[in-house]
Amino acid sequence: MTDYGILVDYRWCSGCRACEIACQMEQGLPPQRSGVKVFEAGPWQIAGERWQHDYAPDFLDECDLCAKRTSRGKLPSCVQHCQAEILEFGRIEELSARMSGKKKQILIIP
Repeated sequence: MTDYGILVDYRWCSGCRACEIACQMEQGLPPQRSGVKVFEAGPWQIAGERWQHDYAPDFLDECDLCAKRTSRGKLPSCVQHCQAEILEFGRIEELSARMSGKKKQILIIP
């Protein structure tokens, strides 16, 4: 699976944590463990009317891109259940090309 990764678009993450729960359920992990963890930054005022308040999913060492699911042609559980549709699974070179010029995106290669 080293040719595959997950593209994350942080601009639209709502902080719902559906990715965390889906991962825990798929992998049979206890509540404190997951292959993905959503972190919150803010809220705090930056300047004038501008505020910082973002959510950012981070993929941890526990993530194996749902190897059992993806070997059967399914999406990783986090991607399947992301309510804001900010996660995209695919080949690294294809995902990398989609990043061009976009802010607050990261390519995860577990």
